[in-house]
Amino acid sequence: MVEGVTVEIERRETNFAEFMSQAAEQWPDRPLLVEHDKRSTYAEVQGRVVAFAGAYRTCGVRPGDRVCILVPRGDAAIAAFFGALAVGAIGCIVNEGYRSRQIRVVLADTGAKVIVASDELWEPLRQDPPSRVLRLDPSSIPETENYDSLGHSHSVAAQITYTSGSTGGPKGVLASHANLWAGATIVPNYLGLTPDDRIASLLPFSTVYGFSQLTCAISTGATLVIERSTLARDIFAGLDRERVSVVAGVPSTWMQLTQGGMQETPLRSLRIATCAGGRLAPEIVRTLRQVQTHAELFLMYGLTEVFRSAYLRPHEVDVHPGSMGRAVPGAEIFVLRDDGTPCDAGEVGELVHRGPTVAMGYWNDSDLTAQVFRTLPIFGAGEGSSERVVYSGDLVKRDEHGLLYFVGRRDRMIKTLGYRVSPEEVTDVLVASKLTRDAAVTGEPDPLRGERIVAHVSLRDGASLVDVRRFCGVELPRYMQPTRYELYETLPRNPAGKVDMLALRETVGTG
Repeated sequence: MVEGVTVEIERRETNFAEFMSQAAEQWPDRPLLVEHDKRSTYAEVQGRVVAFAGAYRTCGVRPGDRVCILVPRGDAAIAAFFGALAVGAIGCIVNEGYRSRQIRVVLADTGAKVIVASDELWEPLRQDPPSRVLRLDPSSIPETENYDSLGHSHSVAAQITYTSGSTGGPKGVLASHANLWAGATIVPNYLGLTPDDRIASLLPFSTVYGFSQLTCAISTGATLVIERSTLARDIFAGLDRERVSVVAGVPSTWMQLTQGGMQETPLRSLRIATCAGGRLAPEIVRTLRQVQTHAELFLMYGLTEVFRSAYLRPHEVDVHPGSMGRAVPGAEIFVLRDDGTPCDAGEVGELVHRGPTVAMGYWNDSDLTAQVFRTLPIFGAGEGSSERVVYSGDLVKRDEHGLLYFVGRRDRMIKTLGYRVSPEEVTDVLVASKLTRDAAVTGEPDPLRGERIVAHVSLRDGASLVDVRRFCGVELPRYMQPTRYELYETLPRNPAGKVDMLALRETVGTG
């Protein structure tokens, strides 16, 4: 458990399980979910929420227990998550792209009592199933069930979202019910969403950005359109066929779409486009604006620990395409020097976020929580002095107009395809292969991914790069797999005998 966080059982009005149930009461017959020919109304999904809640109770799940959800995006994943909250548990949606190694880490770290896992995603664990966790097959849960009140007892904590840690291995960010309510309110309001919107779901629910598309829909009575295609033209065709009006994507998504079907003709129903998870190159911004002239483009910045920090409003995009924008409503952003004093305009400092979406901390990691979730020294004694803010590790600067610009990271995290990837976690897998004598990982700029992952390896006798690639393909999610390998007789070392990371970065041209 995180330092200073207690999972107390309370009766509060901020139970996020009610977010779904209230929407079902307000818009029972509206479609919440569309996937090809399948349509699910708000009432039908809420019926499944209750069915899952009943199954959890039968399994002995109590308030504060953890429930992990390893199910493809769709109605079962939604119902499994809100069903967990309905019985007071803490929900954790596991990334669909995780391999056995990462799934086992999450199950062990959360101490999950139950995992809801579909057959295809459970397959890597079938031969050696994790102990001390009960698997529920979502196909065994009724499609719908009549619902009344589900009760209100719950823990303060609501959700654990896993992101790569700065020292290797997934780290769980613990969010409260109040955090989720705030996030589900802020974004739909500044985007101006309505019940008539049809929102594309292209990203995993396991990320805060992907989960936000779901909560944006539920918040406004809109419809979420699940699109699973991987080829740009197929994605475009699906979005066009379903008359999608809101599309959220990471930079690689927009690069794909602007080079695919969107290059020939615009999405006819698109009115709002958003981008987060990395900087969208100015040339892609220009292309998107030229092709989708009738759509508003919001460029956004966030991190798992605070959900969303800043956004650039559509009327500022053409003039300041490289900016992160300003703080989202309800939040405050500081740019601070190392001594905690505010930076002047144009001066580079660390982005520090204050507001209602600041998470509770890192699950099971009090040391890292103390490093990232801190008080603001500029408050001094008195009001606000004990409030915790997030020190992002991102270096930014603010111009004379108050607009923020991203400069870089303090740590070595690689930002690729919208994910932050720990080089140490990838290195651990390269070493675990027993095919390498030595290994290290760096990132280098890539116009499609943001950064690409480069593996620097020296091989054991008899091993080949083909073997290493194959091992990484099995053990790592696709977004964490190196896209390029540099082969060495021996890796360069510094005077302390450690791998010379600066020399490796110079080798790949990252400086």
